[in-house]
Amino acid sequence: MAYYPVMVDITGREALVIGGGAVATRKITTLLEYGAVVSIAARELTPELKDLIENDKIRYLGAEYSLVLLKDKFLVIAATDDPDLNHRISLEAQAKGMLINAVDQPGDCTFIVPSVIRRGDLVISVSTSGKSPALAKKIREQLSPLFGNEYEPFLRMMGRIRADILTSGAGQAEKSSMFHHIVDSEILEAISTENLKRAAKILSEILGREISAKDITDYLKE
Repeated sequence: MAYYPVMVDITGREALVIGGGAVATRKITTLLEYGAVVSIAARELTPELKDLIENDKIRYLGAEYSLVLLKDKFLVIAATDDPDLNHRISLEAQAKGMLINAVDQPGDCTFIVPSVIRRGDLVISVSTSGKSPALAKKIREQLSPLFGNEYEPFLRMMGRIRADILTSGAGQAEKSSMFHHIVDSEILEAISTENLKRAAKILSEILGREISAKDITDYLKE
């Protein structure tokens, strides 16, 4: 099976997880990080899941899965230790046109979750299309040191600079040249070493206007 790589906005979307073990806990933690509204059905719950339920972070729908639980859900994750139940959940979710991931059962998935490196808005996904999650994890671990925490503020800055450049009145070729010069410059290294004067000098030369260290600070702030 060939999976189409896509980034999906799940903010405010209804997600259902069936299962309450360690895998379900990891899945739910990630769903919450990306803004999903999460419900769970499970006979047993990890302490972490109990805490999330008690603090109204997720909704507990009872111990048993039933078809009615799929109502209005955008995506479903079957994370039980019963392959037959996971298969049934998959069939019923697919019949309703929902995205379904059945843990460790690629044939029952309409989407799979890659191994991810995240630095703020920078998201690097590694997938083996379900063939070897262990290899995907190994590749992620090899890549991770190449992308430090400086990428998070750098991308905040790039988002703001991009908006300025797009409304600057410059031609398309000039805009494209500016973008490429910025990412090819040493500005990322300057940010990583907190040398904001150096970053300001580099950006001033590329944009053709005066940029101060304070401007860089404003670009970088959350």
